[in-house]
Amino acid sequence: MAAGGEPKKVKSAIPPKTMIAFGLIGGLIGVYAGHFLSDMFGPVLSFFGALGAICAIVWGADTVRRVCSYGIGTGVPSIGMLAIGIGIVAALFGLAVGGIAGPIIAVIVATILGLIIGLLGNRLMKMGVPIMETATAEIAAAGTITIIGISTAMAGTFEITGIIDNVIANGFIAVVFIVGAIAILHPFNANLGPDEKQDRTLSVAFIDGSIAMILAGIVVAGVSLASAVPAILIGLAIWLFAFAKYLGYVKRDAYKVVGTGLLPTEEELS
Repeated sequence: MAAGGEPKKVKSAIPPKTMIAFGLIGGLIGVYAGHFLSDMFGPVLSFFGALGAICAIVWGADTVRRVCSYGIGTGVPSIGMLAIGIGIVAALFGLAVGGIAGPIIAVIVATILGLIIGLLGNRLMKMGVPIMETATAEIAAAGTITIIGISTAMAGTFEITGIIDNVIANGFIAVVFIVGAIAILHPFNANLGPDEKQDRTLSVAFIDGSIAMILAGIVVAGVSLASAVPAILIGLAIWLFAFAKYLGYVKRDAYKVVGTGLLPTEEELS
């Protein structure tokens, strides 16, 4: 990450506390709903875990926009990878030792790890970002819920044995890592600049979260169509709605929106 710039406060129509509540409470409700409903009614309802992940992704993306607006620069993608890196460690630890309280323990562990990393960034690396400690704690917690939520959607449970068998042993954890990290870092990275606005940035977070949900459905389609189909269809519905909102925000904020047409052919370029 690059060093932080002059302190500034981004304009947020939705305050940070509301975003924390949305991501933390909504994320955990989705995770637990995906786990218990799948246990009671079958894997067809495991998609609730992915809905919880979307809540966490939107929260994480909003926190990224707040901390990276201080001029962190190349730290925008780095902080997304950091979130998911901490998330995997915290999630596996929490689910391994916590049983039914595993997701909550994982979030607590992630928050502590994120706080420590934020302190190191500000005190040791002299990044000079006033909200660095709280932001890294939030992003780490959001990354953890994202990991657990997507994994629950794939496995139909957040029990550690189910996660190991259905997400880690078959390599799906790599997909979870990539789509989770990109979903958290990409929204602000795609909208940063002097005209960045919270609603436009968060609409991209919903787009990226829905793509993560669709991919979660696709990768488990060979194992369980019952869990794949709802995740894919609901993910597509969220994607269509969020993309329409994003397009509307782009037209609102852009000076002019024009079509570029098709790319020129090789013959036209020669």
